[in-house]
Amino acid sequence: MLIERALPGDAEALSEIAMLSKGHWGYPQRWMELWRVSLTVDPRTIRENPVYILEEGGDPAGFYVLLGKPPELDLDQLWVLPRWIGHGFGGELVRHALRLAAEMGAQLVTVQAEPNAESFYLHMGARRVGAFEYELEGLPRILPRLVFDLVQPETGSR
Repeated sequence: MLIERALPGDAEALSEIAMLSKGHWGYPQRWMELWRVSLTVDPRTIRENPVYILEEGGDPAGFYVLLGKPPELDLDQLWVLPRWIGHGFGGELVRHALRLAAEMGAQLVTVQAEPNAESFYLHMGARRVGAFEYELEGLPRILPRLVFDLVQPETGSR
């Protein structure tokens, strides 16, 4: 397993990983098409932001995108190919993203999570701070808003 900075030429492969990973949860194809734009990673995003790709055996298996400026960064996307879900790849990506965010001077990293991934992020140390709610074809969708605290609040003791 190798994690390295993505290159603009990786955009198509990353977009495909995002679509396959989101599709893993069994959403209707018409919803997947509605989400295609938000799941697409363009070369400009890769050039202008920290985007890291995880490779297994020389093939792309997952990635993440960090957006924003310290002190608060957003883990905008983190996706792993379905065949690798449950093999620790997501955890490796989260740990890498949090280390990088801390090195960049971030105090917290926010995530608007895929609902099916909320328990994963909580297990990785995030806490839920709210939710974004909307309707899709008359059905309620609730996207958890989670936060990773990178700087512990001072306790007053020295």
